[in-house]
Amino acid sequence: MTLTLRALLGATVSLTLAGATMAETTITVATVNNGDMIRMQGLMDDFYAKNPDIKVEWVTLEENVLRQRVTTDIATKGGQFDVLTIGTYEVPIWGKQGWLVSLNDLPAEYDVDDLLPAIRGGLTVDGELFAAPFYGESSMVMYRKDLMEAAGLTMPDAPTWDEIKTAAAAMTDKSAEQYGICLRGKAGWGENMAFLTAMSNSYGARWFDENWKPQFDSEAWKATLTDYLALMNDYGPPGAANNGFNENLSLFQQGKCGMWIDATVAASFVTNPTDSSVADKVGFALAPDTGKGKRGNWLWAWSLGIPAGTQKVDAAKAFVAWATSKEYLEVVAAKEGWANVPPGTRASLYANPEYQKVPFAQMTLDSINSANPNEPTVDPVPYVGVQFVAIPEFQGLGTAVGQQFSAALAGTMTAEAALAAAQTLVTTEMTRSGYIK
Repeated sequence: MTLTLRALLGATVSLTLAGATMAETTITVATVNNGDMIRMQGLMDDFYAKNPDIKVEWVTLEENVLRQRVTTDIATKGGQFDVLTIGTYEVPIWGKQGWLVSLNDLPAEYDVDDLLPAIRGGLTVDGELFAAPFYGESSMVMYRKDLMEAAGLTMPDAPTWDEIKTAAAAMTDKSAEQYGICLRGKAGWGENMAFLTAMSNSYGARWFDENWKPQFDSEAWKATLTDYLALMNDYGPPGAANNGFNENLSLFQQGKCGMWIDATVAASFVTNPTDSSVADKVGFALAPDTGKGKRGNWLWAWSLGIPAGTQKVDAAKAFVAWATSKEYLEVVAAKEGWANVPPGTRASLYANPEYQKVPFAQMTLDSINSANPNEPTVDPVPYVGVQFVAIPEFQGLGTAVGQQFSAALAGTMTAEAALAAAQTLVTTEMTRSGYIK
């Protein structure tokens, strides 16, 4: 064999091996089974065209299961995932613990300064961005304009809980499977407790006083839970204790809910005529209040973070930068229309004249901007977070309390018993953890 031929063959082998190595860069992404994430999986051709050396495997899970899996994996350094779908609760805690890779070195064209301050702030620790927001949300009232009109009522842009009760009663016809209101009942710190904690803020309730003493024995929490149970028992669908975001979305799209108070991100799905039978009949309003100066809306971002233990940081960053970029929004808009782009993350989206035509765009932005995680409720608190308490113990505490409240909704215990159980179990854990001296 000549030297030249040997060199050529060697080069060919080297190129083949290099190509094989590049093709084998596979990252595993853990995500939630919400509509925007499912849509992204159908748009991966754009990512592959720009990153032919990276392949993505998906692990798509129900919200409570996702949280459990990714928390266990990152805490034990299990290494199952290269990209995690996590939220505004986890990011600051995990960032401080060194569990996440900093994203401060994303390319200039990513334009991190375009991220909405309220959303970016919740994902930043000491100036370090530890996750990139895929979509941001608050919560608001989605309602059937036709049913309100038939009842002779008008939904204010900023309703009170009393106005919500009146509307729920007027729109309920259980014989026709038409329920005045649908709310989360499924137990979980990010399911029923996200809703109930945000609702409680508007009633003047709080999880803890300034000395970390639990407050579930307060009149404000009693009023919150009593009104919630009355709304759901009198005007809600059967089996509501099993309903989370996706279950209520399906009910609303089927025309079975007069109102639904939930994540602003749902607006694109309830107004999409492909999936929603009431797409042209939906109106929007701010989350309700009781006149105490706080509304029952939350603040959240489903975001993409990279666990510190991954061996594929560069590939993971390439995916995160693509999935949360301005360009990705344009990809979705071209395929699905501007109403269906992931909302709530970028100022440029809300400055876009095409997006400004979307009927829920301004209400979503107003809801996000009105949430204040540093002053979530009427009285002072020692914690940050609107629908959660930003301490590591909250994940377990929120789910445990959620189980009590879900049981009350299912009718297996009274509101008083659920609140008493919540007070006892939270006090016990906070004492054990050293918050209460």
